[in-house]
Amino acid sequence: MPRIGITGHSNLTQATLPLVTDALRTALSVHAPASLTGVSCLAAGADQVFARVVLDLDGEVHVVLPSSDYRAHQPDLAEFDALLDRAAAVHTMPFPRSGPAAYMAASEHMLARVDALLAVWDGRPASGYGGTADVVAAAHHRGLPVTVLWPPGAARG
Repeated sequence: MPRIGITGHSNLTQATLPLVTDALRTALSVHAPASLTGVSCLAAGADQVFARVVLDLDGEVHVVLPSSDYRAHQPDLAEFDALLDRAAAVHTMPFPRSGPAAYMAASEHMLARVDALLAVWDGRPASGYGGTADVVAAAHHRGLPVTVLWPPGAARG
C-alpha cells in the first residue's frame, strides 16, 4: 500500500479549491482503489482537500496532529471533525500548543512514514518556520519523491 503525504498552503482561495481537488485526484488516481494511505496533519486548505480526495478514492487517512490544542485553531470545525472521525489512525505530537515547532515536528513525523510527498505549493519561500517550503526541503533532504501541484489559476488568499 503506498503511503503518500501532503503539504500545502492553508490559505487557498475558494476558486482554487476545485482546481486543487482535481489536481490531487489526478495525482492519486494512479493508485488502485482501496490501496492508498494518505498521511495528513489536516490543516485547513490543501491538507483537508487531500484527505477528502483520499477518502473519496476509498483510501484511508492517517492523521498527525501537531498539538493537543490543534482542533481549537481550525477555521472549519465541522470539516475538520468529519475528516478526523473518518481517520484510520490518529497520532498527536507531544506539544501542548500549536506553533511553528509543533507544525514542523508533525511534518517530520509524517515524512518519516510516507513513500512520497505531494506538495500543493506555489514555489515561494515559507512565510514562517514549518511552512510548505520547509516541508518540501525536508522531504528532499530525506530523499523522498516530491510532486509539486500548483494548477494554472491557483492562488492564495
